Amino acid sequence: MATRAFVLIETAVGKTRDVVAALNKLEGMKSVDVVTGPYDIIAVIEAPDLGSIGDMVTGRVHTIGGIQRTVTCLAVSH
Repeated sequence: MATRAFVLIETAVGKTRDVVAALNKLEGMKSVDVVTGPYDIIAVIEAPDLGSIGDMVTGRVHTIGGIQRTVTCLAVSH
């Protein structure tokens, strides 16, 4: 069973569309939604294990220009 995580993303003003486009290109990205509230985007990632989730968030998501802050929430069941 794959590990799933929800990544709550805050973007710089005017950068949400660019960030969404970049996120949608990443392998393992299951969905990317623009939302209201304290965060601008919620992305759903699936990977084989927790280490792979960590690698994706720190090595691929965090390197996207326009992202100011993220919070990663691991799914405990799905």
